[in-house]
Amino acid sequence: MAIVDDLSTGSRGNVNPAARLHVADVRAPEMLRIVDATRPDAVVHLAAQAAVSRSVADPTFDASVNILGMLNLLEACRAAGVRNVVYISTGGAGYGDTDVVPTPETHLTRPQSPYGVSKVAAELYLDCWAGLHAARGVSLRLANVYGPRQNPEGEAGVVAIFTRRLLSGRSCVINGDGEQTRDYVYVGDVADAVTRAVTRAGATGAINVGTSRETTVNEIYKTLARAAGVDRPAEYGPARPGEQRRSALGWDRAGRLLEWSPQTTLAHGLAETVTWARAHDGR
Repeated sequence: MAIVDDLSTGSRGNVNPAARLHVADVRAPEMLRIVDATRPDAVVHLAAQAAVSRSVADPTFDASVNILGMLNLLEACRAAGVRNVVYISTGGAGYGDTDVVPTPETHLTRPQSPYGVSKVAAELYLDCWAGLHAARGVSLRLANVYGPRQNPEGEAGVVAIFTRRLLSGRSCVINGDGEQTRDYVYVGDVADAVTRAVTRAGATGAINVGTSRETTVNEIYKTLARAAGVDRPAEYGPARPGEQRRSALGWDRAGRLLEWSPQTTLAHGLAETVTWARAHDGR
């Protein structure tokens, strides 16, 4: 097994000891050599510029990583004869505000940020590449992923941010009234979906990976605070302009094509996250 990461946000400590790490940018010409030397049965493409705010401030950089990076990787796969690519895409940022919640894959994509646009565009490039080269492409549209080892800095999810702040005795700020909803899916369930996507030959195209369940930010805070043993209420700040009000992904297609379903309840997953963070931070 080989892993390619430029370590701009990743850590060597998270790499499986059995894997070989290549430190490289997904846009670099070096990808051709790495894929050719490795000749993998499948490629799972997770590399991305994932900060929505940075995509707004610098859409050219966002497109460079998320679109040109995809094209560079696909060309490397074509040259090396790799015909199985699983792409880690986005659900909420790709669909935008929708008319149907939980949202199915058949719903129109209406991204409201350059990040969402670039991720959807990369899906289309993968579909085109697969058709041109008799290959298989799967785009997993993830809901809000949370769980152990998530970095609480930068564009981290609210679960990682709140967990770090609660355990360090700091206050947590909720944007707006906290009644905006998201679909929170546990990282272990996502890893299971990725594994199934690699091995299920009949699975192609876009597949949602979520729980179909809406959870408010207020609920997330209350559950995390209980798990952390904190009884302090959250603070509230201004709402973020353009933030989605509701988001949840229907996972029926994942059930049919991958024989997958979310196994981890939110309460259990949040408790596991707090337990890991407490042990990791020494608190």
